[in-house]
Amino acid sequence: MRDGTGKLMGIWKDIKHLFIGMRITSKHLGRHAITIQYPEEKWTMPERSRGIVVLLSDKVTGELNCTACMLCAKACPTGAIIIDAPRDENKKRQLKGFIVDHGLCCFCGLCEEACNFSALKMATKYEFSSTTKEELVWDVNKLQAIGRDVDYIDTRKKKVAPVAKVTPVTPPTNSTEATAVAPAPEQAATGTDDKESGV
Repeated sequence: MRDGTGKLMGIWKDIKHLFIGMRITSKHLGRHAITIQYPEEKWTMPERSRGIVVLLSDKVTGELNCTACMLCAKACPTGAIIIDAPRDENKKRQLKGFIVDHGLCCFCGLCEEACNFSALKMATKYEFSSTTKEELVWDVNKLQAIGRDVDYIDTRKKKVAPVAKVTPVTPPTNSTEATAVAPAPEQAATGTDDKESGV
């Protein structure tokens, strides 16, 4: 008896969920389709979405914003970012190579958060599928080329140009010019008193 009632309850439960699903489906009948007809139609991703990693360039000069500080490579949890930046004779890093393996990237966005120089961004692009793993490894040239049309807010601190010193203008040294330009306060007071008295 218990097995029979259990099976019967299971059947009624399945029928109940079937009607719930049909009710949800019937709500959307007659409405416009919400499906995007890809590839003719493409979805516009939100600004803070995590797409592919690209390198950003200066809006004026077109040069890379990357200073080879290695912070993004250290923040990457999967080791998808490889930077080749040896030090020169002045002990300053020179960017020679920048590689991002999108096959290893987990799209967490930690590299973008670690960057202090607006050098890279998770761009709103999602069309980068390939047939081989080698095509997912992007070098500095491809990262910069795809990142050129990516809009971003430049948060770098600009170097302020030195302001030229302005020499103050010296007042006239001739006493007659000074008295002719600015009358004495006694003369101004007497002039107003004469006008008020009608003289």
